Amino acid sequence: MLSVGALRAHLLAARLAGPVATPREKSLLSYRLFAARDPRLTLGLDPEGTWGTAELLRLMAERCGVSPDPGHTSGQDVIDPDCTVAALDAFAERLGRAAADRVPVLIGTGHPSRLLGFYAALAAALSAAGCPVLTSAHGRRVDIPTRFGLRQHNLWYVGGVAMVRTADADVTYDEPGTHTHSPLPVRAALAAAAGHGGVLPGLVVGDHGWVCGAGQLGIEAIGLADADDPAVFVAEAEGRVSVAVPLDDAVRSDYYRPLTRYVLNRACLSQ
Repeated sequence: MLSVGALRAHLLAARLAGPVATPREKSLLSYRLFAARDPRLTLGLDPEGTWGTAELLRLMAERCGVSPDPGHTSGQDVIDPDCTVAALDAFAERLGRAAADRVPVLIGTGHPSRLLGFYAALAAALSAAGCPVLTSAHGRRVDIPTRFGLRQHNLWYVGGVAMVRTADADVTYDEPGTHTHSPLPVRAALAAAAGHGGVLPGLVVGDHGWVCGAGQLGIEAIGLADADDPAVFVAEAEGRVSVAVPLDDAVRSDYYRPLTRYVLNRACLSQ
């Protein structure tokens, strides 16, 4: 079992927490865009509160540990590793309850090149514990707006984890999925799950549009979020997301392996 001290040390050494690669300028821009209700930052969430920039900065300081000083406008942003550890504990506790109750689970990511291994390990452990891991709408077309216009993608599952791939992608395990923050993939998966008397998930696990999109539709969600992802933390504050884990979501994929071991052990799901 990875100790809390060892986990904390790893978070700092791998720059998953502490001073992270996310520029402060990017975080502050994200808060301004969210406050303006830019859909690229709301991630499918329709916030109940007003959430101006100053209020968002206070929230992110509380939930992530970023500097609360509005005059701090440049340099690296910071995530408090103690916030990360506490949220990982809550994340693991919720996974453990899902496994004990054998609830259907939907898992999806907008960061497949970095986070697929983390989520696939969770999917395998939950499946072994008796949870149905849903793969609804596999292969379905999802048109996602990008800065280059509307782009055609397909919803795809690898190791029980949903992602999107460009429509012309080579369909092999080694073909990376597309980076997206869109809520459209989770909406497609949930619509397909609901159709024809299908099974809806009792829990959605993921990031970005996967958790915000599910939470907005009233389905419990837990997931990971970076310091420039205010929507996930707003959704948590408003009760639409149960757990938001603050960490850098774009480091090397192998750096998430100790987190996987920690979460599975805490959830009593180690195989």
